[in-house]
Amino acid sequence: MKTFISIKKSITVITKAFKALVIIIVVLPICYNASAQDPQFSQFYAAPLDLNPALTGINQKGRVGINYRNQWPSINTGFQTTAAYVDYNFEDYNSSVGLLINNDQEGFAGLSSTTVNLSYAYQVYLNYDWAFRPAIQISHYWRDVDFSSLTFGDQFDRGTGQIVNPTGEPLSDLQARFFDVSFGGLLFGKNTWIGLAFHHATEPNQSLINEDSPLPRRFSIHGGYKIPLSKLSGRKTNKIGQGERSFTPAFNYRTQGDFDQLDLGLYFTFQPVVFGLWYRGVPVKQFDGIPSNESIIFLFGFQKNDMNFGYSFDFTLSDLGIGSGGAHEVSWSYAFTIGKPKPPREVRQLRCPVPFLF
Repeated sequence: MKTFISIKKSITVITKAFKALVIIIVVLPICYNASAQDPQFSQFYAAPLDLNPALTGINQKGRVGINYRNQWPSINTGFQTTAAYVDYNFEDYNSSVGLLINNDQEGFAGLSSTTVNLSYAYQVYLNYDWAFRPAIQISHYWRDVDFSSLTFGDQFDRGTGQIVNPTGEPLSDLQARFFDVSFGGLLFGKNTWIGLAFHHATEPNQSLINEDSPLPRRFSIHGGYKIPLSKLSGRKTNKIGQGERSFTPAFNYRTQGDFDQLDLGLYFTFQPVVFGLWYRGVPVKQFDGIPSNESIIFLFGFQKNDMNFGYSFDFTLSDLGIGSGGAHEVSWSYAFTIGKPKPPREVRQLRCPVPFLF
């Protein structure tokens, strides 16, 4: 009898120790990693409201879009990010409004983050050749952890080893709710653009366990230059009904906390198709003597009338290796107008040259 009681106490102690170990190994690293950086899209120009609130309504129409990213699908600690957005430009007021909803699932313990973002941008025409768009974005976050994929000692039948009971561990309170504010700006001309975005200006507390864990501010700068192929070949390539033919070098650099990243690449637009080739990493930065090379990104897009579709694959260059499954990403958007159609945008006003938005 004493032996049985001793075994029972041992099992209870082991169960409590296991619970503590799970919280330390699973919850705390997730909270720490979540504070390190935001979710990202390789097709960042196809996720305009996520990149910069100043891109709200940039196509001078209305627009709906969806983005989906599955990163490292071959390992249990991968990430899945889904975003849906709608925006509309009110031309008579030089104003645009947008709604963006993001959901990010991280790791096998199911850290879930859902964000609802409202953005507003105002377009200022500096002259006939340049325009500037300041913008603001207000966000609300829901974050919690789903432990349904884990099992604890109190769920097992001691005789059979089968899972027969729900856990009594009080883990459902691991959640966070908070508001946030971000700002952005975009300067563009006929073939050139440069944008700045400043996210998490208030550094809200995102801790799931009632600790102090501020969400680090994220700063990004992005830009590019569109070169019509007629300038490279010396021949007129954009004939009526032929569609756009262009070559666009572009970049996106962002920094958040101790993390920084550079995306540098090219778009080849040969409507109705778009090809992209990108490098991600910071080659001048090293960790333990190893260059910070993250991935090479391949993009294929299709444009038809007011619809865009894009697929990209991240080929992993880091020590994680291609065995992680890289990252697959899909984007879709559709532009629309409300009311009586107006003359072409090129006739009415200056058009932003950012690729893969229309």
